[in-house]
Amino acid sequence: MTLAKTSVLVLGGSSGIGFGVAGAALASGAKVTIASRSLAKVEAALGRLGGEAEGFALDTGNAAGLERFFAERPPFDHVFCSAASTKVAAVRELPLEDAYDSFDSKFWGAYRLARAAKIKDGGSLTLTSGFLSIRPKAGAAIQGAINAALEGLTRGLALEFAPVRVNCVSPGLIMTEMYDGLDGDGRKAMFDGAAAKLPVGRVGAPEHVATQALAFMTNPYMTGATVYVDGGGAIA
Repeated sequence: MTLAKTSVLVLGGSSGIGFGVAGAALASGAKVTIASRSLAKVEAALGRLGGEAEGFALDTGNAAGLERFFAERPPFDHVFCSAASTKVAAVRELPLEDAYDSFDSKFWGAYRLARAAKIKDGGSLTLTSGFLSIRPKAGAAIQGAINAALEGLTRGLALEFAPVRVNCVSPGLIMTEMYDGLDGDGRKAMFDGAAAKLPVGRVGAPEHVATQALAFMTNPYMTGATVYVDGGGAIA
């Protein structure tokens, strides 16, 4: 139940939750590979990670590219995916093309990754959903549906891929670069307001999600599970 000397691939590892998982895995002694669509972002992330991590430009929207990437490398011990780009709005306001693209990126991207990934027996694949799957919100039905689909996919893959283990981490509001576009006061007000509504009284950080991601990797008795790392958002 350790990551020492294991190989860990993090899709979406150049920022946010993925970067947090990559850093935690590296600190735990794993050989870490990060991947993202932007090579420039990957290279910048490698500079911040330090250590002996390596990185590649890889797009979960490109099935052929994924298959080629895994065909050229030995199987990984663990694969984590948080790579996605989605747009959220009310059903009658979100253009259908944006809805299709969001599903394609987050759900079908994970599906394409699962088909292509080469993982050692006893290793793990961890997907990322979000607590809106069980706590729907008006104006975000598309996101809740995508997340619920990912959690259903997780359970099916856990049966198909055994002895590779497949799990899903479901975050709540996490402080990442996603919110850097807000002005400082607006961002602080949003986070403070959200924290006040949560039982834990705080908003999450990437390292909180990383703790659970690493637990999925290192616990050989976990598969088919979805764990909500949401500060109690699903029950608040």
